[in-house]
Amino acid sequence: MRASRFLTALTAAALACGLGAASPALAMGSNDPAPAAKPRNADFDNGKAAVAKEDWPGAIASLKKAVATEPNNPEAHNLLGYATRKSGDARGSLVHYQQALALDPKHIGAHEYIGEAYLMLNDLPKAEEHLAKLSDLCTFGCKEERALKAAIAAHKAKPKQS
Repeated sequence: MRASRFLTALTAAALACGLGAASPALAMGSNDPAPAAKPRNADFDNGKAAVAKEDWPGAIASLKKAVATEPNNPEAHNLLGYATRKSGDARGSLVHYQQALALDPKHIGAHEYIGEAYLMLNDLPKAEEHLAKLSDLCTFGCKEERALKAAIAAHKAKPKQS
C-alpha cells in the first residue's frame, strides 16, 4: 500500500513539473502549429555574407536595405558601420556605430569598432572612452576589449607624423 501511494505521489509530482507530459496544446488535442519564428531579413543575411567575403560595396548595399527595413536592429547598424569603415570611410562609419549604440548601449562589438574608427581618425581620447566602456561591460575581460586595447597600444607606438 505504501509503495502504491509513493508511486502515485511521484507520478503527480512528475506531471506537475511537466516531466513526461505533453505540452498543453498537444494535451488538449490542438492541431495549431507552433508560433511562426520571426522571418529572416535576407538583406541582413546577404550583408553578413558579404562582410565575411570582405565585399565591402556589396555589404554596404545589402546592409543599407537591412537597416531601412529593420531600423531598430543594432547588429545591422553595427555591421553597416564595420563595412563602411573597412571600405575606408572611418568618418562615415561613426553614424552607424552611434545608431547601434543608441539602440543597444551595451553592444560590445560596436564599442570596439567605433573605438577603432576613432583611432583611424586619430582621436585617441574617444577611442579610450570606448575602451573604458568595454572594461565596464566585460567584467572578466572579452576579446573586443583586448582587441581595442591592442589597437590603442599599436596606435600609441606609431611614430607621429608631422
